[in-house]
Amino acid sequence: MSKAKKINTMTRVISARTFIDLMIAIAEKDGAKNEKYFRGTDKENRCLGAKMGNIFTLAKAFIDLPLQEINKLLDSEYYEVRMGAVSIMDFKARDKKTTEEAKKDLFSLYIKRHDRINNWDLVDRSAPYVVGGYLADKSRAILYKLATSKNVWERRTAIVSTYYFIRKNEIDDTFKIAEMLINDNHEYIHMAVGSWIREAGKRDEQKLLNFLEKYAATMPRITLRYAVEKLSKELKSKYLAK
Repeated sequence: MSKAKKINTMTRVISARTFIDLMIAIAEKDGAKNEKYFRGTDKENRCLGAKMGNIFTLAKAFIDLPLQEINKLLDSEYYEVRMGAVSIMDFKARDKKTTEEAKKDLFSLYIKRHDRINNWDLVDRSAPYVVGGYLADKSRAILYKLATSKNVWERRTAIVSTYYFIRKNEIDDTFKIAEMLINDNHEYIHMAVGSWIREAGKRDEQKLLNFLEKYAATMPRITLRYAVEKLSKELKSKYLAK
């Protein structure tokens, strides 16, 4: 029996326990060294060793997992299980059949359990659609609040969530939040700010150039390198020289 068929057979019983049992079985075969990806400060964090592609496949098979069961997955000390949880949330948020009320519940769970969404990739995997997608036609004030948080991953959520807006050619929030975070002291904010203003700059290069004129000389070097990555050679040299 193929891995996909085995997963489909076992997911007839939809529960957090079934998901975890399957994850453990997958990890035993994969043996991936996922410790290298975790940059959080949770001393109780543990890694099973499941490959990312297999985590996503399993998560997609559990798209109908109830919210209370997803919450149980977020409680797990295992990094891959929490990655599975946010991946299920992402798949649900993207699903056209998901109601507005269900999207609100996903958003609320994300914000409530941000203490367990505690690594850069857990944020990046889910924030654009679970948070950004939900806020697309609503007030985005919560992103500005998150940008002032003491929690680095909440600050990262603030900027990463705007990727959904960028895809809709709405880039003002990206630059406003980037301005709030431009002097942040954490490297994973430096990289996120650079990456997201770069993406926003693909939609409106002049706004990116205006931002760089103001901040290139003082922003963290890594932020600048990420931000100018897609500019012309001449422009890239100009701003790197600052």
